[in-house]
Amino acid sequence: MEFRPCIDLHDGKVKQIVGSTLGYSNQSVVENFISEQDSAYYAKMFKEDGLTGGHVIMLGSGNEEAAILALQSYPSGLQVGGGIRADSAKKYIDAGASHIIVTSYIFHDGLLDLERLEKLVDAVGKEHVVIDLSCRKRDGKWFVVTDKWTKFSNFEVNEESISYIEQFCDELLIHAVDVEGKRSGMQEELVRDLAKWTSIPTTYAGGVRSLEDLKKFEQLSEGKLHVTIGSALDIFGGDLSYRDVVEYCRKK
Repeated sequence: MEFRPCIDLHDGKVKQIVGSTLGYSNQSVVENFISEQDSAYYAKMFKEDGLTGGHVIMLGSGNEEAAILALQSYPSGLQVGGGIRADSAKKYIDAGASHIIVTSYIFHDGLLDLERLEKLVDAVGKEHVVIDLSCRKRDGKWFVVTDKWTKFSNFEVNEESISYIEQFCDELLIHAVDVEGKRSGMQEELVRDLAKWTSIPTTYAGGVRSLEDLKKFEQLSEGKLHVTIGSALDIFGGDLSYRDVVEYCRKK
């Protein structure tokens, strides 16, 4: 189990927001935290602490400059996602990203677009691709949601589909959409399921808010999954000590 840090970018600034409030014209984005520091500050912190596999997520337009600044501050130490396509992916790898993260680009109109996925793999190589299977529960099953988490796809997240999608990527990133950014506890069933279903490095995101949660996550996942924590951390305005999380996971 590794701690995978995050740098979420919105309007060019490092923020922590409730992701499920993005993408709606009739409601405001809920912001948990807006940093006075730039993206390079956090990238350098993660580099100094030897944390790898963290993700830089561009939430909407106007974040490219801040994303590239982070990547250049920690070459090969961070993954990047948010609106990246096959024709723009190599630019971010060249800027220092270890991996490109994709969801909506390869899932659109409710379907997995294999042509787009294969183009992305051709552009940067499978070893540089992370597929984000951000999911919500519907009718007792997990489904990928796209377009800033506003639309359900028909892609069910289960053992069979994960086994299939793993052949196109190096890692998986799974956001539990209904709890992400809310500091309300993790989706325990999803954590257990992912630990059983995945066979490549997989990072879970959503709801971990304390060292007790972290310990429970380790037990539920049997140490097989990595974890990211955002809004709950003190470096992002929360109560959970970033330093304690780093030290706890380092011992593991």
